[in-house]
Amino acid sequence: MHMMLSADEMRCFRQSFQRRLAGASLSALARLPRGGMFRAVLMLLVGAVFGLGFGSPAQAEAGEKVLRVLAWPGYADADVVKAFEQRYQVKVEVTLVDSDEALWALMHGKDAPSFDVLAANTAEIRRYTQANLLAPLDLSRLPNTKKQLPRFQALDSIEGLTSAGKVYAIPFTYSSMGLIYDRKQIPVAPRSMRELWNPQYRGKVLDFNSAQHNFSFTALALGYPHPFQLSATQMRTIAHKLVDLRRNLLTYYTLPEEATAFFIQHKVALMFGNYGTQQVELLRRAGADVGYVIPDEGALAWLDCWSITRSASDRPLALAWINYMLEPGVSALLTQRQGLANTLSAPVDKSDSAHIVWIGPVEDIQRREELWARIVSGDRSEQF
Repeated sequence: MHMMLSADEMRCFRQSFQRRLAGASLSALARLPRGGMFRAVLMLLVGAVFGLGFGSPAQAEAGEKVLRVLAWPGYADADVVKAFEQRYQVKVEVTLVDSDEALWALMHGKDAPSFDVLAANTAEIRRYTQANLLAPLDLSRLPNTKKQLPRFQALDSIEGLTSAGKVYAIPFTYSSMGLIYDRKQIPVAPRSMRELWNPQYRGKVLDFNSAQHNFSFTALALGYPHPFQLSATQMRTIAHKLVDLRRNLLTYYTLPEEATAFFIQHKVALMFGNYGTQQVELLRRAGADVGYVIPDEGALAWLDCWSITRSASDRPLALAWINYMLEPGVSALLTQRQGLANTLSAPVDKSDSAHIVWIGPVEDIQRREELWARIVSGDRSEQF
C-alpha cells in the first residue's frame, strides 16, 4: 500500500530544498498540517533569515520611509522593488504568503505586524473589507488604471472590489487553477478533476494545502452547482472524498517553487495547480514536460488585486506602489517571468474561458478549515 512521504522524508527533502533556495526569500518550510498562523509566523522567520523583499534591507535607516508589502511569490521581484525604492527614495519590505489562510493570519492576528499594501483575491478582499481592514482607494491617484483592459476598469462589475460606492481593490493578475500533468506518464490530457483520485496515480499526486480551494474544486468534481455555498451534507461528502484522496498523494505543497521541486524529484504524474499558469512556467523552465488542462466540469480561477490597509502609515506612498505595479513594463513581467496574465494585455489563450469558475466567498471558512485540519492530520472517513 502506498504511503505519503513520512515526516523524516519530508524533513530531509525540505532541508535540501531550503538549501537550494537559500539565496532567495522563497522557503518551502511552510507546510501544513498546522494552522495558518503557524505558516504566517514561519514565513516571517524565513524573511528574517533570508531577507524578504529579495534583498531589500529588513530594517530601514532612522527617519527613512518604509513601505511594507504583503504579497505572493513572483509579484515583487528584486529589480522591481529596487526600481521603486530608487524612484521614491524609500525602503520596501516584502513579506510573502503561501495561502489565503496565512494571509488572513498576518492581517487579522492579535499580534499581527502592520502592513501598508497587500495582494489578495477578490473573495478575500471582500472578507477584509467587511472586517474593516482596508482603506478606500483614491482612483485619481492611480492614473495607470486607465491603461487596463476595459473589463478590469469596470470595477463595479467585479464582485468584491467595491462597497457602499467606494473602491477597495485594483485588479492585478489572474489565473485558472487547472490540472498539471506529466506528458510522459499521461500522454492523453485528463478531462476531469476526478483523475486526481485515479488509483493508477497512487503516490504520484500533489495537492495544494488549502481548506477553501480543496472543498471547492472537489465540489466541482462531484457536480455540485454551488461550490462556494455547500450544505452540511455536501461538506461531509467532500470531507470523505478528500480523505480518499490521501491514498494517491505524495504530499501537500504550499509554494509554487516547492511544488516544482516535488514534481521533478519524485516524478509526480498529476497535480492540482493552485498557482495555475505560474506553476506551468516554473516547471517548463525546470525542464519538465508538462501539460495544463481546464477540466470539463470547470476549474476554479482567482483574480488577485492590490489594496491598501486601514493601518497604512503613508497612503500616498501605498497608492504610488499600486500605480507602479500597473505600469506596462512592470505588469508585463508577470507574463514574461511568471507565466501569469496581467490586466493590461489580452491573454493569448481564451479557449477555456467558458469553463472558468471565479472563486467567491464560502459558506463557512472556519468550518472548512476545521475539517481540513482533520483531513491532513490523518482522521479516517468514519470520524466525519
